[in-house]
Amino acid sequence: MTQKLWEKHVRVDQEVETFTVGKDREMDLYLATYDVLGSMAHITMLESIGLLTREELRLLLAGLKQIYTLAGEGRFVIEEGVEDVHSQVELMLTRTLGDTGKKIHSGRSRNDQILLDLKLFTRAQIREIVALTSGLSDVLLSQSNRYKDVLLPGYTHLQVAMPSSFGLWFGAYAESLADDLLLMQAAYKICNRNPLGSAAGYGSSFPLNRRLTTELLGFDSMNYNVVYAQMGRGKMERTVAFALAGIAATVSRLAFDACLFNSQNFGFIRLPERFTTGSSIMPHKKNPDVFELTRAKCNKIQGLPQQIALICNNLPSGYFRDMQIIKEVFLPSFDELKDCLRMTTYMMKEVEVNEHILNDEKYTPMFSVEEVNRLALSGLPFRDAYKQVGLDIEAGRFTPDKDVRHTHEGSIGNLCNEAIADLMRQVIDGFAFEKVAEAEQKLINAS
Repeated sequence: MTQKLWEKHVRVDQEVETFTVGKDREMDLYLATYDVLGSMAHITMLESIGLLTREELRLLLAGLKQIYTLAGEGRFVIEEGVEDVHSQVELMLTRTLGDTGKKIHSGRSRNDQILLDLKLFTRAQIREIVALTSGLSDVLLSQSNRYKDVLLPGYTHLQVAMPSSFGLWFGAYAESLADDLLLMQAAYKICNRNPLGSAAGYGSSFPLNRRLTTELLGFDSMNYNVVYAQMGRGKMERTVAFALAGIAATVSRLAFDACLFNSQNFGFIRLPERFTTGSSIMPHKKNPDVFELTRAKCNKIQGLPQQIALICNNLPSGYFRDMQIIKEVFLPSFDELKDCLRMTTYMMKEVEVNEHILNDEKYTPMFSVEEVNRLALSGLPFRDAYKQVGLDIEAGRFTPDKDVRHTHEGSIGNLCNEAIADLMRQVIDGFAFEKVAEAEQKLINAS
């Protein structure tokens, strides 16, 4: 059995160890490359303040690069008896470099290590989420432009209301995603601050250079107050979870629309048969299971902020083991949302639109407002026009003009899709991902 970093002469009870370690080894595999990256920055700083020699730094960087490669290839393993990713990395270095490997922990605690790992992991995941969200938005805008002249009923209270269009429907979700990424950008900026050097939450008597590790890792700034850096555990995850939930809410709503519009009662869209599943008893069924599962997964993600809040709610300042459980709900959520974004993008790209919806007479009343407005434009007071059209509908005399003439910004005839695309580009540019990528690559290439 491997001794823990914190153990002295008394071995912890086996059942206590199993309970307290929990799923940490499994969860920490998400963090392996980021733990190594953080250690590279930390030891570079240690050498700059005289706690490592140049040769020790060279050996440690070489060893860490080997571990980084293993982790990147999915071959990094946390061995039985090793408590977490931090312990495994230090163990591997110590096996090859002896006492030099034990020096990487100077000026650090596992508390600020995990804070750092979570932030490095999260900002990388956010970059992938942003790219996939942007890709879905592009497809939605493309479909909006393609079907901009195809009308469909708009609904209020699930009652046929006014003319809408596929241009509006697709474009609405594209703009919603732009707003969702604006919230994600705020969460990213909270995430992209360096906690390293806060140690166990109260700093260190070593003369650490926190500005150097901030620069080496491409952070925008540091968490300045060391107590607040530790208080950020759980807060950062909850904040990012709210942003994930925003994207999930948009995708879930789109999935619900798609399920509804794909049903025989509506028949507004049709999924290619290869995208549907069947029934074990009803041979005619073609079920939109992908959208149903997407809706459920995204609704689950919308509960994530509350889960995190309940885990860390009402804790005083300082570190508590409660925080460990956050990893179990937070880390896997990115893959789940990425899967939903990929599948929704795939489905939206291939969905088939019914271009003859309005041939059905039951949608005729949706042009009533168009007629009211036409009469008002000819000089009849709006309220009188409203009453006249209402009476005509009740008497069966209403014959609408189905030529819709909407011209204002954001309407059927003026979708503003280029403005929405430009908004999305501005939001994405605001993340400044390139700065982080350049810093990380420079650190990995250092020798």
